[in-house]
Amino acid sequence: MSYPADRKYTSEHEWVMVDGNVATIGITHHAQDALGEIVHVELPAVGKSFKLGDSAAEVESVKAVSDVYAPVSGTITAVNDGLDGNESSINSDPHGAGWLFKMSLSNPGELEAMMDAAAYASHAGD
Repeated sequence: MSYPADRKYTSEHEWVMVDGNVATIGITHHAQDALGEIVHVELPAVGKSFKLGDSAAEVESVKAVSDVYAPVSGTITAVNDGLDGNESSINSDPHGAGWLFKMSLSNPGELEAMMDAAAYASHAGD
C-alpha cells in the first residue's frame, strides 16, 4: 500500500494534511482495513478544543469501536457531514472523501514528531 506523500502520520494510524494553519484529519487505509466495515462515526463538535493525544472521535465497525486521537492540538473548525449515512466512504476512500474533521493548529511544531509516508508504511507493515 502506498500512502499520500503530502501528509504526516501517527503511530495510532491517523493521517494529517496541513493547509496553512488548518489540519485535515482521517484514519489511514491500514486502520480502516483492520477495523473492517465502518458502520458509524461519532465526530467532535465544531469549536471544541483538543490537546495532542486526546480522544477526538469514534469510529465503529462491525468488529469494534475505536477512538480517533487528536494528532495535534487545536480547535475543531469543520467535520465531514458527508459521512452521515455514508460511513462506508471511510473504507472506500480513507485518504479522500473519508476524512473526519479539520482543526486549527495551536502548536504546529507537533507535526515534526509525525512520520512521513515511507516511515508510516514501514510502521504499518504495508
